[in-house]
Amino acid sequence: QVQLVESGGGLVQAGGSLRLSCAFSGRTLSTYGMAWFRQAPGKEREFVAAINWNSGTRDYADSVKGRFTISRDNAKKTLYLQMNSLNPEDTAVYYCAARIGYSSRYYMGVEYSYWGQGARVTVSS
Repeated sequence: QVQLVESGGGLVQAGGSLRLSCAFSGRTLSTYGMAWFRQAPGKEREFVAAINWNSGTRDYADSVKGRFTISRDNAKKTLYLQMNSLNPEDTAVYYCAARIGYSSRYYMGVEYSYWGQGARVTVSS
């Protein structure tokens, strides 16, 4: 059974930084791709960033490119999202997600079978 447990959300002022963590338990990590998605109030869930656990290949949504960094720690079995230069438009519940194997549609939520409980991030102006 795969479990994802997130932590690190909170309230921050515009221009500030936060780091989200997603602890992973379950099958061999190298078989997974993982990602962060977010859902703002009244909006649909959107892709934020993705990483191939084995190769480390990464991709980002245009809205966060240059500000957010996705990374993983194999030893700690943890996925991270470092968020810098936050602005109020980044306010959302952030979810980590995991899928088995490769997918060219890694930016689509339906490709992921496992989800964390969500971490709320609020950016004040």
